[in-house]
Amino acid sequence: MTAIKKQLFEQLALIGHSLGSPQRIEILDYLAQAERSVDELSQLVDLSVANTSRHLQILKQNGLVTMRKEGKTRRYTLAGDDVVLLMQGLRNTATTHLAEVNRLMSQANNKTAENQVISSQELVLRLQDKDILILDVRPNKEFEQGHIKGAINVQPDDIEIHLEDLDRTKTVVAYCRGPYCLYSYQMVHALNEKGIEALRLEDGFPEWKAAELPFEQTR
Repeated sequence: MTAIKKQLFEQLALIGHSLGSPQRIEILDYLAQAERSVDELSQLVDLSVANTSRHLQILKQNGLVTMRKEGKTRRYTLAGDDVVLLMQGLRNTATTHLAEVNRLMSQANNKTAENQVISSQELVLRLQDKDILILDVRPNKEFEQGHIKGAINVQPDDIEIHLEDLDRTKTVVAYCRGPYCLYSYQMVHALNEKGIEALRLEDGFPEWKAAELPFEQTR
């Protein structure tokens, strides 16, 4: 039994090895939003195609991502929503035990107050409220592959353009890729500057979907 136990720990260490690279964690974060090719990921994480491919092979070998071929293109996606939960646990542990994580987040998000945050559990209870407007502040490709039910897509680069068109009588809830994504923070700040009540969803769409809360796809 001792030998089997050691072998099991060795298998667990493979997952730890996958998460032992900031580049691989970033790749997983992008794949949590949408299926992507090696070339797309290479541009997003600012690595060469060769280096990106090597990281993907490690993630695939250790069971965290899957790959499918589309012509000559290889497209990658997360192996399951449990990988999103793994990433969520990693973030929560880092936030609890690493002071530098909290310092960096405070530095990045000092324009958004704590009382401007809404949890997924609170939002799901208010999905049918007519005074709530949900904005998905992510690139269109990610929105099309999945978004909170009833959400409207606002491109990150077009935040200022859409502000004048919003119904000021509604409370806006903005979300993006997750707690480390700054698009929703920027949206909430911009809305507040215009005198519009706005809240930021505590998590992002991957966590919402992994919790099996209502979502839909455009394609």
